[in-house]
Amino acid sequence: MNIVKTKFSGFCDGVTRAVRTAEGLAGEGVYILGELVHNERVTERLRSLGAVTVNSPEEVPDGAKAIIRSHGAGRSVYEEFAARGIETIDCTCPFVKRIHELAAKYSALGFTVVIAGKKGHPEIEGIEGWCEGECVVVADETADLSFLEGKNACLLAQTTFNEAVFNKILENVVKICKKTVEIFNTICYTTKERQKEAVTIAEHCDCVLVIGSGKSNNALKLLEMVKPRCENAYLISDVADLEKVNFNNFINVGVVSGASTPPELIQEVFLNMENNTEVKALNEMEEAVAKMDEQSTKFRRGQKITATISSATDEGLALYINNTKKEIVLPKEELVTENYNKDDYKDKIGEEIEVMIVGLNPVKLSQIAIAKLKEEEETIASIRDGQVFNVTVDGSNKGGLTGKLGSYSVFIPSSQIRIGFVKDLEKYVGKTLRCKAEKIESGERRKQIVASQRVILEAEKAERDAARKAKEEAFFSAISVGDIIKGTVVRFAQFGAFVDVNGFDCLAHISDLSWTNIKNCSEVLELNKEYEFKILSIDTESKKVSLGYKQLQPRPWDLVAEKYNVGDVVKGTVVRITKFGAFVEVEKGVDGLVHVSHISHEWLEDPSTAVSVGQEVEVKILGIDTEAEKMNLSIKALQPVPEGLERPSRQKKEKEGDATAEKPARERKPRKQAAESDEMREWNEDTEGGASIAELLGGNN
Repeated sequence: MNIVKTKFSGFCDGVTRAVRTAEGLAGEGVYILGELVHNERVTERLRSLGAVTVNSPEEVPDGAKAIIRSHGAGRSVYEEFAARGIETIDCTCPFVKRIHELAAKYSALGFTVVIAGKKGHPEIEGIEGWCEGECVVVADETADLSFLEGKNACLLAQTTFNEAVFNKILENVVKICKKTVEIFNTICYTTKERQKEAVTIAEHCDCVLVIGSGKSNNALKLLEMVKPRCENAYLISDVADLEKVNFNNFINVGVVSGASTPPELIQEVFLNMENNTEVKALNEMEEAVAKMDEQSTKFRRGQKITATISSATDEGLALYINNTKKEIVLPKEELVTENYNKDDYKDKIGEEIEVMIVGLNPVKLSQIAIAKLKEEEETIASIRDGQVFNVTVDGSNKGGLTGKLGSYSVFIPSSQIRIGFVKDLEKYVGKTLRCKAEKIESGERRKQIVASQRVILEAEKAERDAARKAKEEAFFSAISVGDIIKGTVVRFAQFGAFVDVNGFDCLAHISDLSWTNIKNCSEVLELNKEYEFKILSIDTESKKVSLGYKQLQPRPWDLVAEKYNVGDVVKGTVVRITKFGAFVEVEKGVDGLVHVSHISHEWLEDPSTAVSVGQEVEVKILGIDTEAEKMNLSIKALQPVPEGLERPSRQKKEKEGDATAEKPARERKPRKQAAESDEMREWNEDTEGGASIAELLGGNN
């Protein structure tokens, strides 16, 4: 008898760490919250060292030491221990810790957390304890997930969960949710390797022993995966369980173990088998499988053979395998037919039929598998010719991402995932990528597609760039400076408004929106509204177009002549003050000057002593020059002259016999035009007449 053992056996790293920590601390005052690992031997040994196993936090006395087992615990447990002064020794597996962090993060973001696992398992209860919102545990792909419709979901997995079942649950979640789905394949890598090895051994051995406790979820999962591939599969929780196995009936016996199985139990099983059976070899899996494949060249999985129909029954067709003495039943479910009826095959007895070997030990046949293979070959042929295909990423390694397409494995190098460097490969696990084949191997032993998503993305980018360039060329060839075009305001910036003109972004600077000073574009334009603009400049090299809006609007001074006349009395606001007067804004964009001499009847050294910026005043229009955009205004013209400041007229002086009235007027030389800044301070006003210094003083000869 050949004994085939796996590479991965005994405690995983997380369990090893937890057991060593617990053994080092075990003694009086040390409590373990639940069984450290699901194995009776480990639990008994820790009990013998003085550690007390409890089922709830309430059983741990205040001030004691509490060990959190490798399965982890909920947030409330840590909070309770801290509040009661209990020292916490956290032996939670690092992989489980990561699940806690993901559950807490996405639950806080409002996601519904979906956990693929066994409800009631300590690891699952611990994960649930880190969720703030909705959380649901799913055991298999048959679960009703309709409640996820319209929700954001985060999919996690128990570290010892069946990966194939996880992928089916994943498909259902994505199909139903139809919103944001964050997927994390949190199955422990050692669990994945153990499951892969168990499946391989089951396919090549007559009998498989799964060493582990009946309480261990990972051991039970191994047994669950082995049984469909090898009908002689047994759970061995103790050496005594070997008595139920008749090793004389088997040639190749495979041995696998769970992650919580003590190494000494595995060794005891091997020794017992060697002592009580005739053992020909004790082989590592790779070596043993290779030898078994050599011995089984007549039948191998995926092999197409020709068989003869010997009879038809209600279960299916009995086939005689040519050149052998074997007769095997082809189940009706594996026939390419819609409705199987044994009577339809009465006349076909003795005819040959092509089938495929889909299972070994015992041999299982299928006709449907050949049809699927033909369909797959057609798909591969189209992929070989450059057709794009989709692949769901199921894992990653140092070189890139992995996935499956039928019977083909798919590898996407990290450099071919997207345009640019990919740092975190793990985030792509569970996502579907569009790929093209770079290389295809279709051998009997190896079926692999080396694929690239990057080539698709680069081609699409090149297509977009070409379309954009053609669109730009068409746009710039159709416009000229001075053109009036229509555009929709799409967004505002501090410096202006961006306008969509036939799908091209143009800029209307804030200074070109209004003839008056504005602080925000929204004072003139509205978002998502269409306006007419004038093209001010075109830079074909930098692909920039400047637009103007105010250029299509009348200037405020263009309407002044229609709205105002000399002598009108209007209200305005003082906007600025200089030493020669104050400027008053009579409307937006139109202001006039109130000369210092027209602010008050009294002499003013500084105009700001009489008016202030922002003050509303009533003024009289003295003059309008629309070409120069100037308006002369007066405040004092609307005010009565204070008593004592009235100027005596020349006629009044003559009547009173003023000696100066008899004197002929003295010819005066014309004054030079004064600069506005200084000489405008004179009180000589043409609109009101003037007086000499002698007249003002009223002097006599």
